[in-house]
Amino acid sequence: MKAGIHPDYRDVVFMDMASGFKFITRSTVSTRETVKMDDGKDYPLFKLDVTSESHPFYTGAQQRINETGRVEKFRQKFARSSAK
Repeated sequence: MKAGIHPDYRDVVFMDMASGFKFITRSTVSTRETVKMDDGKDYPLFKLDVTSESHPFYTGAQQRINETGRVEKFRQKFARSSAK
């Protein structure tokens, strides 16, 4: 590989802002902030709005769609027209 043309690939801490969950992975993302982890080392910090720890799809806290009677109104409307 040519020197000086590749981004810095290093350990980075990604932090979920909704739940406070942090994990370390390797990335080339640029960051301005750092954080000290449990192992005593300082790592670059990248803040995320949503991860698998807080997203409703992964946590099972999905909201159910409330029926407002629209489906029933649709069926009644077209049941009358098909009976003619």
